[in-house]
Amino acid sequence: QLQLVESGGGLVQPGGSLRLSCAASGFALDYYSVGWFRQAPGKEREGVSCISGRDGSTDYADSVKGRFTISRDNAKNTVYLQMNSLKPDDTAVYYCAAVHGFYYCSGYVSFEYDYWGQGTQVTVSS
Repeated sequence: QLQLVESGGGLVQPGGSLRLSCAASGFALDYYSVGWFRQAPGKEREGVSCISGRDGSTDYADSVKGRFTISRDNAKNTVYLQMNSLKPDDTAVYYCAAVHGFYYCSGYVSFEYDYWGQGTQVTVSS
């Protein structure tokens, strides 16, 4: 079955850290550019970060720059999102998505993604 599965979400205090994983099954993720998105209750989905399948370059939303880091381990067929210095505003369901092709991340929010994960809840609260 071709799918993406996110994991690593949970409840964390402000200032804490989490690492989300996006594991692909049924296809090789290294031929894909991967984006992370999030959606908070009552808000539209927003792009968080992207890693290019072309050259490994990355892009981040202004709200997470300097706090979040996206990376990939092709041997494990997984993309990660390391989230540090978490804030209550980071609370959302986080999704990963993959698009086939060696795209740079410019405009990643508008890509026509081939696969989406089911989402993982991140709650930042004291």
